[in-house]
Amino acid sequence: MPSGFEGKTILVTGGTGSFGQKFTEICLRECQPKSIRIYSRGELMQMQMSQKFDDPRLSFLIGDVRDRNRLYRAMRGVDIVVHAAAMKQVPSCEYNPIEAVKTNIDGTVNLIDAAVDNNVNKVMLISTDKAVHPVNLYGATKMVAEKLGIQGNSYSGGKTPWFSCVRYGNVIGSRGSVIPLFKEQQKKGVITITDEKMTRFWISLDQGVRFVMNSIEIMKGGEIFIPKIPSMRLTDLANAIAPNVKKEYIGIRAGEKLHEVLLTEDEARNAKEYDHGFIIEPEHRFWKQNDVIGGKVLPEGFRYASDTNKIWLSTEDLKKIVALDESITKE
Repeated sequence: MPSGFEGKTILVTGGTGSFGQKFTEICLRECQPKSIRIYSRGELMQMQMSQKFDDPRLSFLIGDVRDRNRLYRAMRGVDIVVHAAAMKQVPSCEYNPIEAVKTNIDGTVNLIDAAVDNNVNKVMLISTDKAVHPVNLYGATKMVAEKLGIQGNSYSGGKTPWFSCVRYGNVIGSRGSVIPLFKEQQKKGVITITDEKMTRFWISLDQGVRFVMNSIEIMKGGEIFIPKIPSMRLTDLANAIAPNVKKEYIGIRAGEKLHEVLLTEDEARNAKEYDHGFIIEPEHRFWKQNDVIGGKVLPEGFRYASDTNKIWLSTEDLKKIVALDESITKE
C-alpha cells in the first residue's frame, strides 16, 4: 500500500458513505495514519460507523460541505482531504436541482477555499463517468466540480494544496446499486431494463478505494485519474441474477445515457496511458510541478467508453459480483 498516508491526518467528506467506510477500513488496517476525520451530516451513520470500527484514530465531525465555517474548522491541521460528499442520485438531483448545486458545486468551492487557507497538502476529489458529456443535472454538477477542483490549483500560488480528481464508473456494493433493485424485481417475476443495448463501467469498492489511494500517492496537482475497469451489459447482469425471470424493456429514462464515457477524444490529447489506467494532464499549468513519469501517448481520436471497452465482464464474472454484493449488504 502507499506509504504517503503514514502519520498523516486525513479528512474524508461524506465519510459515512460506501466509499468513505471502505477507505477508512483499508487505511486504518494498512496505512498507519495518525488520524482520520469523518465529516458528514448524519449522526446515526456516524454512530454506527464508530461502533463498527472502534478505533481511537477515528474522529467524527457533524457538518455539511455547504457550511463554509464548519469546513474551515474541520480542516485545521489536516494533511490530506478526500472529497467524497455529494448528492449522487440522478432522480433526486433532477427533482431538487438547486439543492444539488448547493452541495456538489458550492460545497466544492467551500472545500477548495478551506483547503487553501488551512495549508492542506493534497486534495483528491471523487468524480464520476456521468461528469463526461453530462445529460443530467447530477453529471453537470460533477463536471463543474471537476473543473473547480483542477483549476483550484491556480489559487495555491504554485504551492500546496495540490488538487486532483479521480473519475470512475458505477461501484459494486455502493448505495443505489442496481443489483438490489433487480433482486427485488426478481421476487415479483419481472425485471425491468431500460434498453437491451445499455452498457456500464463497473468497479468494486475495494478497487475504487485502492485506485484513489494510489492516485493520491503519485498526484502532482491538476490531473484526472481514470482506472482501466471492465464494462458490462445490463441484460447480462439481469440474466446472471435471474436467468429464468421475464425481462421487460421500458426505454431509457430522462437524464440517462445508453453508454458511459470516461475519457473523451478531446481529453485524450492531453492524456497518457499507464498499466493501471489513464491520466489526463492539465492543459494550463498555473503552478510548476513535474508530470507523472512515463506513460504512453494515446492515438488520435481515442475514446474510452463502456460500449467500446476492451475488457468485459462475463456471465460468470457477474455471478461472482452478485455474490460479492450480497456479502457487502450483509455486513
